[in-house]
Amino acid sequence: MQPKETPPDGHADVRIVAASSEVARRVAEILRHCFATTEQRSYPADAEGGTRLQLTVDTTSATEPARSWLETSRSSGKDGRRK
Repeated sequence: MQPKETPPDGHADVRIVAASSEVARRVAEILRHCFATTEQRSYPADAEGGTRLQLTVDTTSATEPARSWLETSRSSGKDGRRK
């Protein structure tokens, strides 16, 4: 299922697909530690029992070290486009 609209500026929709719900939840927990997020939505990934989690992260309220990484990636991304 694809999102019907683009998230607001500074936000990203994230989809995590894993063989087990525990693994998907661990990845979501790391994202929640670094960014403000919406409540995750859980869906079956496939007939074999995988899990898909979807959540939206707010990159404008990132904690360290995510904030430093985002600032670094923005400056290197801009440099790469000028070349």
